[in-house]
Amino acid sequence: MADEWAGFGADLHLELRGQGLRAGLVEALREAARTGRLAPGTRLPSSRTLAADLGIARNTVAEAYAELVAEGWLTARQGSGTRVAQRAAPRRTAHQKAASPRVERVTQRPAHRLVAGAPDLASFPRAEWLKAARRALTAAPHEAFGYGDPYGRIELRTALAGYLARARGVYAEPERIVICSGFVHGLTLLGTVLRRQRKVREVAVEAYGYAVHRKRLSDTGLRLPALSFDTLGSRTGELAAMKDVGAVLLTPAHQFPMGVALHPDRRAEAVDWARRSGGLVLEDDYDGEFRYDRQPVGALQGLDPDRVVYLGTASKSLAPGLRIGWLVLPPGLAGEVAAAKGPMDWATSALDQLTLAEFLVSGAYDRHVRGMRLRYRRRRDQLVAALAERAPEVTVSGIAAGMHAVLELPPGTEASVLQAAAWQGLALQGLSHYRHPATPPTRDALVVGYGTPSDSAWSGALDALCRVLP
Repeated sequence: MADEWAGFGADLHLELRGQGLRAGLVEALREAARTGRLAPGTRLPSSRTLAADLGIARNTVAEAYAELVAEGWLTARQGSGTRVAQRAAPRRTAHQKAASPRVERVTQRPAHRLVAGAPDLASFPRAEWLKAARRALTAAPHEAFGYGDPYGRIELRTALAGYLARARGVYAEPERIVICSGFVHGLTLLGTVLRRQRKVREVAVEAYGYAVHRKRLSDTGLRLPALSFDTLGSRTGELAAMKDVGAVLLTPAHQFPMGVALHPDRRAEAVDWARRSGGLVLEDDYDGEFRYDRQPVGALQGLDPDRVVYLGTASKSLAPGLRIGWLVLPPGLAGEVAAAKGPMDWATSALDQLTLAEFLVSGAYDRHVRGMRLRYRRRRDQLVAALAERAPEVTVSGIAAGMHAVLELPPGTEASVLQAAAWQGLALQGLSHYRHPATPPTRDALVVGYGTPSDSAWSGALDALCRVLP
């Protein structure tokens, strides 16, 4: 029995159905016992262990166990734990044996999420944000409650100009900043202006990146050739041979998802190309504030503010639910992008903009970023240590900055590892998920985001990850 228990925890797969977690767990365990998937006498995990595996409260598991004990499906004895009760095996009819009806899968919330690109939402600075919101609301002029300027609130644009210059080396004036509803909104506005106003036909993108970013650009009518990639980052020298390309989208501070900083020579190549061709570099600085083992890498925009468009967002540093992003643009392009938003700002709440402005000016934003930098670094270190101990064959890269890591896998194993993760209730994505369609597959890897789990869930998520690695 000890051997049975030692390996059992990783094999208990439950699909929680119904309106509530407790009801869903009761039904899943009852069905597993009824059909014989959980054999009579099988010892179940402790309520603490199962709660950690499923990402739910321990009391929920304990109540579900108690209900099934009362119904006779389970037994609970001191020192023996909770077990499946001894029952006569259900007899299957000939029709049931012949026909194996497909059981419809019900979508369920993963127990753990290690998807890249999302912050720890449990760490949102609610108290400080509330204080800033109160101060902003008290000081807000009456006109702030009307339809806003498509450029965005001047208070936020002024605060951002100072912060970006100080923290990211961006040359920013309030008149060159347009506030948008997150990065995707800003990218969509840029794509619309480039295609319709500036008659650009192609925007080069990196070999690996977010598919939703590529789709938003292609939806505006742009073609998206891919730059190849190596250990120094995207090969920006290839831009010279792309005759129809009028802009290039890059993540130079921390390439997503590979995690390398674009080599200085290639940063210079991108800017030189833009100067010679009249094109634009679109700089996605999605997590430039989070760095650990290296000196800060300043924004590419500082090399040529008239040829580089800087795109930033509060989605990684604070929360995506705020729906606030910003573009720092060349003077002429700023007016075109603001016009593309329409005559008024219908996208972003003026009160949220004023609150963020107050949050920046008061120093609360700097304090929050410093705190999150320490938190993410600690998680990064715990991830590396756990892999070294429990999966020493796995190579980790892209960890000098950001909120995710790339885990190299043996060739041909990415799909099977992702399937195992799904059975563990672990939301995870492979490197192939981010590959440009025109880029040939070169490696198997996982892209593991360590920002999303709360502190209480992080240990369970890390355990689940280690269980699925080859």
